[in-house]
Order: sequence, then C-alpha cells, then structure tokens
Amino acid sequence: MSAPRITPWPLVALFTAGYLAPYLLPTIVGRLGASLALSATQAGAIGSALLLSSAAAGFLLAGRADRFGPRALARAGLALAVLGYGGAALTHAVPAVIAGTVLGGLGSGTATTVAATGIAALGAQPAGAGSGGWRRDPHRVSTLGLLGVSVLAAVVYLTVPHLGAGHAQPLAAIALTMVAVWPLTGRLPARTATGPGRAAHGPLPRPRAGAVLAAALLLWSLAQNSLWGVSGRIGTTQAHLGEAAVGVVFAVALGAALLGVLGAGALGQRLGRALPIGGGTVLIAGCIALSASARDLGGFAFGEIAWNVLYPVVLSYVIGLAASLDPRGRWAVLVGSASSLGTAAGPLAGSLLAARAGYPAMGTVLAAGLLAVAVPMTAVALRTGGARRRPAPAAASVRYEKVYASTSAM
Repeated sequence: MSAPRITPWPLVALFTAGYLAPYLLPTIVGRLGASLALSATQAGAIGSALLLSSAAAGFLLAGRADRFGPRALARAGLALAVLGYGGAALTHAVPAVIAGTVLGGLGSGTATTVAATGIAALGAQPAGAGSGGWRRDPHRVSTLGLLGVSVLAAVVYLTVPHLGAGHAQPLAAIALTMVAVWPLTGRLPARTATGPGRAAHGPLPRPRAGAVLAAALLLWSLAQNSLWGVSGRIGTTQAHLGEAAVGVVFAVALGAALLGVLGAGALGQRLGRALPIGGGTVLIAGCIALSASARDLGGFAFGEIAWNVLYPVVLSYVIGLAASLDPRGRWAVLVGSASSLGTAAGPLAGSLLAARAGYPAMGTVLAAGLLAVAVPMTAVALRTGGARRRPAPAAASVRYEKVYASTSAM
C-alpha cells in the first residue's frame, strides 16, 4: 500500500508554530525576569527548560510519528502548547509558569517533529504525487516555514512593547498561533502507510555522518542561542537602548532574515551544501563577536541584522543535509532535536558567560567555538554529496531543509 500524498501547507504552518517560541526567546526571557522579579540567570533557566522540553519531545518521537499518525500527533502537540503557554500567560506564580512553559515546550517540539518528518518525506513522493515541483522539494517547503516564522516573530516584536509590561503577551501570542494552526491539521493524513521507500523498521542509514552532524549542530545552536538569549540585555544595558528600540532592531533583523530565507530558496542546490554551511558559519561567527561587543545602536543593529540574515540560510542547508541522510526523516528529527538541546542550553550558558566574563568576551568565545564547529559540519556536507550536485530522482533521494531556531533561533 502506498503512502497518501502529503500536502505541504499544513506542514509549513506546523513548522511556523513549532519554531515561534525559540524565535521569541529574548522577549520571553526578558519579560519573565521583569514580571516575576527573577534574576537574569533564573529567567534564562526557564527559557532553557522550555527549549529542553521541546528537544525531549523530538528525541522521544523520532521515528515514531508514523505509529501515532501525523494528524493525531500534531493535534496533541498543539493542545499541549495551548494549555502550557496559555496557562503560563495567565499566572504570576513562578512554579506554575515553569510548569506551563515546560508543557508548552513539549507541544512545540511535538508539532516540530510532525513538520520535520513530513517535510523530509516530501522528496520521497513519486513525481506525479504533487502538482508542482516545489511541493516535492523539502528545501523550498522548509524555507516557506522559515519565512512564516520570521514574519510572525517580527510582528510580535513590533507589537508586544505597545501592549504593556508583563510576560503574558509573548506567551499568549504563541498559544494563539497554535489555535490558528489547528484547523489545518485536518489536511494531514490520519495514518501513513509504508511504501517501498519508507521501511517500517531498520537501522539509521549513515550513522557516523548523522551522529557527527547532530553533535556539531548541538554546539552550533548553543553558540547561536547563547547570544540570542542575552541579546535583549546587551541592547538595553551595554548599548543603552530602550525596550522599544531593541524591539525595533529585532523586528528589522527578523525582517532582514526574510531576505536570507528567500535567497536560500532561490539558490536551492546550485552552490551545494558545503559552501553555504561552512562559509555562512564563518560569517556568523564575526557577526556574533560584533553584536556582543556593541556599545551603541549602530554596532548592535548591524551585528544583529547581519547575523539574522545568515542564520536561517545556514540552518536550512544543515537540516536539509540531515534530511537527505534518511528518507523516513529520522535524522531530520534527531538532528533538529540536537539543535534544540543546544538552543535550550543557550540562554543559561549565555547568562553565565556574560556574568563571569562580560558580553564582549562571551562573544569572542562563542565565535571561536563556531569556527571550530564549521569544520566537521562542512566535512559531512562534502562526504555526503554536499558539494554542487544535480538533484536525484525524488523516489531515490530526499532533499530537505529546516526546524525552531531559533530562533531559537532563538
């Protein structure tokens, strides 16, 4: 029995909803600290707990999404996210806020897992399964997800400062996004049948390449989100900007990220994967060092904007590389979950580094770490066909590009 045809738009919506929390991490952490009278480290730890629970959902569900069915699993994730984020937004009791954010993180991770698995499977559909080539190209579909989350996060950053103080606004925005996505889950298949290209069981293909990529992306995401988690405080304390000005910088940065997303989608595989991954990571390292040492609006804005242009480009190619390792999407989910682990540790790691060494020294350490991580990531891309190559037939290979985040990004 062949698997039912997968429609990309519900996957794009799930992708957007699942990655919104990492993209909003700076304002979530900052507002939790101010609203609940928490220290920077304590607020960062709550942000890390949210992202850690999201990563845990990915690890637990990797390779098991077919067992539960995409529709039921997506709805379960959305329900958990609405209950978690919505509940945390409505209370000022710290234990309840922590429980709500952890529950919401589980929901975000579940939604992301369904999206990542489905997007990776797009490339394995027969040539006649979709009405357009882009609908069977995981790279282009994932860039649409990045486009959606970047636009939505930019709107939230521009709007939240005008809605008053408190931690409720960004958390409520995430919960409402989950509610809006719910109707689209009806277009997901209830079950996925096993076809010739999607064996129900079997070992992970290319285990060495996948493990190296997962470990490298964990550290890559840790560096990214160590800065992203404290970017708001760099803007307000070191660059001497107000919250509204910092929010505008973040909104512009996320808007500029759309250029990177569109550029990645337009380039596709013309440059292969090794050059965007390796070269892009080197450039990101410079942006992080610049942003962390900024002491005025110009340096802070340039560093954040340039960084956010490059971040989704590199991430899309890395997760596309992961998806190409296994047509069932297991490496896509596992590598994405490893990224979420790094993202989860980022806010706390950034807070601790900044507290002990200061923001400029933190930026130097993170930049050096990124330069080191770029080497194995590029090597995996080269050894698994990441140089310039012609697309293989859809039934024989998978081409997929990103999860957040992080946002995470974050």
